[in-house]
Amino acid sequence: MRILLIEDDEILRVTIPFQLRQEGYSVDTAPDGEEGLYHAREHNHDLILLDRMLPKMDGMDLLITLRREQIYTPVIFLTALGQLQDRTTGLNNGADDYIVKPFAFEELLARIRCVLRRPAQIQQSENLSLGDIRYEPHTLTLRNGARETVLSKRLGDLLELFLRNPGQTLPRETILLRVWGLDSDVEDGNLDNYIYFLRRCLKKVGSTLKLTTLRGVGYRLEEEHGQ
Repeated sequence: MRILLIEDDEILRVTIPFQLRQEGYSVDTAPDGEEGLYHAREHNHDLILLDRMLPKMDGMDLLITLRREQIYTPVIFLTALGQLQDRTTGLNNGADDYIVKPFAFEELLARIRCVLRRPAQIQQSENLSLGDIRYEPHTLTLRNGARETVLSKRLGDLLELFLRNPGQTLPRETILLRVWGLDSDVEDGNLDNYIYFLRRCLKKVGSTLKLTTLRGVGYRLEEEHGQ
């Protein structure tokens, strides 16, 4: 699991990653909002720990920007602002949890595990497109011009994850977490079957998109060069 910590307090930016790595997590850090936004845009994370008050870009503005750009990585706010209005504002703007400083690491770890146990909230409010295809989440319909096919809910969630991360290599572990959830007992080999069926669906509508396998790593959905 890969976590992004965006925190301007130098002590926390050292101690929290150290403790999380002891628990088996991979951790990236950023000291301000602008650098944090860059990392959130450019790299695939399973969770973001986000300070509310940051230099260069406020944590709330950063969160709103991520959600506006359809980046739905789970976010836990870490903040000294603990009033009810502060908490509800954060949650209403797309945060998944809110922990008030100072906090014990055991509480933070429990909240991280709780958020990661939840299947990803796949947004279904708008249609998605890439290359020659258009996907309608509310009807699970994949279209390429006049050709269309209806996907299963699981295949639809899988396709939506790829469409929201075009051209990015998604690790197998991340796909299983975001589509099936941490507590799912789905076997790793089942992912290969779903990838096979998704490729068939793309072929059925005549799409030129390429769903690439990176052996031992994961998968990437991209437009073929020269298209």
